[in-house]
Amino acid sequence: MPATPKIMNSAALQHARATARARGKKVVQCHGCFDIVHPGHIRHLRQAKSFGDILLVSITGDAAINKGTGRPLIPEELRAENLAALDFVDWVFVEPRATALELLGEVQPDVYVKGREYEHNDDPRFRAEREMVERSGGRVVFSSGDVVFSSTALIAAMERSVDPFHHRLSQLINDPRLAGEKVHRLIGQMRGQRMVVVGEPILDTYVFCDRPDVAGESPVLTLRPLQRRQYDAGAAIIARHAAALGAKPILVTVLPEGDESDAFCRRLSAEGVEVRAVRVPTPIPEKQRYLVGQQKVMKVDLLQPYTLDAAQQDELLGLARDAATESGGADAGVITDFGLGLFSPVLVARMSDALRPKVRVMSGDVSGRRSNLRAFRRMDLLCPSESELRDAMQLHNEGLPAVVWRMLEETWTARAIVTLGSDGLIAFEPFARDEMDQEWTTRLRAEHVPALCPLAIDPLGCGDSLLTAATLALAGGADILGAGFVGACAAAIQVQRLGNMPISATDLRHQAVRVHSAHLTFAASELDTRQTTPRKYEIPGEMLGDQMRAAS
Repeated sequence: MPATPKIMNSAALQHARATARARGKKVVQCHGCFDIVHPGHIRHLRQAKSFGDILLVSITGDAAINKGTGRPLIPEELRAENLAALDFVDWVFVEPRATALELLGEVQPDVYVKGREYEHNDDPRFRAEREMVERSGGRVVFSSGDVVFSSTALIAAMERSVDPFHHRLSQLINDPRLAGEKVHRLIGQMRGQRMVVVGEPILDTYVFCDRPDVAGESPVLTLRPLQRRQYDAGAAIIARHAAALGAKPILVTVLPEGDESDAFCRRLSAEGVEVRAVRVPTPIPEKQRYLVGQQKVMKVDLLQPYTLDAAQQDELLGLARDAATESGGADAGVITDFGLGLFSPVLVARMSDALRPKVRVMSGDVSGRRSNLRAFRRMDLLCPSESELRDAMQLHNEGLPAVVWRMLEETWTARAIVTLGSDGLIAFEPFARDEMDQEWTTRLRAEHVPALCPLAIDPLGCGDSLLTAATLALAGGADILGAGFVGACAAAIQVQRLGNMPISATDLRHQAVRVHSAHLTFAASELDTRQTTPRKYEIPGEMLGDQMRAAS
């Protein structure tokens, strides 16, 4: 569906044109690529609108543009949206054919406006367009051309001064492991996977307030709530993401008795999540965030730490083990510790040991400083942030690869994805023994994926969406780069939303297409081929433990 009624398909455009003709409205048409809408375009289109009542801007579709490698810079859907956002543009149409000739015959505009550079142009394609317009009773007008820009020149200048972010993004787009059809296949393989999620639920409440004021009795902030929105988060949002991506998740958690718990189960069941819970007296933790507009100004944690006795711990283990055993075992499993007291280090280790034989791909994640990252055992993937990793390992000055190696060695984990906030993520995986040098100084393969969204609206929940998508991708056969890229796409979607909402397979496909269509790339011949090889890091030989040495 078009993002705005201004963007029309062929049938809608023909109907609108006929209606305008019947009402005596004069239609003006402009045609071009409009890859970068620069000041010259704005003046050109604004002047064109002055020649009539309705301005139609037709743009050449992606497949018909032949301006060299990496063009168009912006995919046709976004180019259409950019033009539709201009208030003096009335209709936008994406022309799949190579020229506007056939469309001019169909629309028969009253005025066809071209740039000043066409006034003395004898190009046979433009000559044919002019004849078509005039044959239908229209006229061709040339804009003033008082401000001249070239999209091609602007893009070339951008590529010459491209920064490391775009350089790395260009490498990823051109990496055969991340070819569009492979990424789409990975997303499709998430459907139907059985997934067990173990962790505590959280209620994320957003309280939208009127503009803040200062209280009269003392200099404190005064907020007046206008609206409340509540989201099922914590381990629940991981299960919700999984269901929206087509998987079949079972959430194993703890819930209180009563109406609140029943409503929670009904909401998740409606989204395709089965809930199995140990009953505890502790209410569902709630985190309230107060916002003015989209800006968060205050957070209140309404938390009572969980305290599970030995019997309740055994019951939780039993529920998770049963969920993973049914139907021949689970394809994926996630243990997530939000630091609210549900997991002790011993229970994390016991849960890891209980699920490992029954789950093909196991992932673990933590949130906050009270979680137990070092207690995980034999995971296929751990997904901490850099700060969570360094706090857990108590290594604040060492290089990141060295810290990751220590974590993988201590937890006997196969891979890690470390999130870096606005810098994206780095996916780590040990080299096979035959890939290492004789001194064993290069042990980790690292793949950097930049943040795929330039503007963060709300970072809450990005780690959860990344973890879910990366885990399901690994379960579907992805390598660590594929898992990291799919996870980064999920995080880029989440960060553009206000509130913790599940990401669907359709969302993920659209984001992958958007990344591949954003051709901020170099020509392949201009790439520094040395940078396409995996990064290797120097790690002292004494850091290699007996377990990792034997495993290799």
